[in-house]
Formats: sequence, C-alpha cells, structure tokens
Amino acid sequence: MDAQLTVQLAEIAAGAEIQSARYIGAGIAALALGGIGIGLGAIFGNYLSGALRNPSAAPKQFTNLLIGFALTEATGLFALVIAFLALYG
Repeated sequence: MDAQLTVQLAEIAAGAEIQSARYIGAGIAALALGGIGIGLGAIFGNYLSGALRNPSAAPKQFTNLLIGFALTEATGLFALVIAFLALYG
C-alpha cells in the first residue's frame, strides 16, 4: 500500500512540475511583448523626429515606417502565439 501511495504522489508531483514549466515558459515568451512596445515607440518616435526636421522627406520614409511597424508587430504576434502554445499546447 505504501508503494502505491509513493507512485501516486510522484505522478502528481511530475504533473505539477510540467504545469509550472508551462507557466514559466509562457511568462518568458510574454516578456518579448514589452520589447515590442519599446521597439514600436522607437520606430514612430524616430520617424516623427525625422519628419519634423525635414518635412519634405517624410512621405518618402512613410513606406519604410509601415514596413518597420509590420515586422515589429509580426514579431510580437509570434511571441504571443508561442506563449499560448506553451500554455495550451
């Protein structure tokens, strides 16, 4: 009887460790979202700074702004998907 109880407790502990690892992995993946926010602020801040210094060049750089925004946002979405996969996958 004591051996069965030991096996059951070991199985419960293993399940709890796996769940804890999932939460830790999702939290680490979610940290990337903070970096994405910083990156987006830098992209738009630098664009605005450049547009105020040289307004005639602003329309030419708008396409680069949108490409940078899209790539940065895509990275954030990938990080969010990885966090959800770590939790529910």
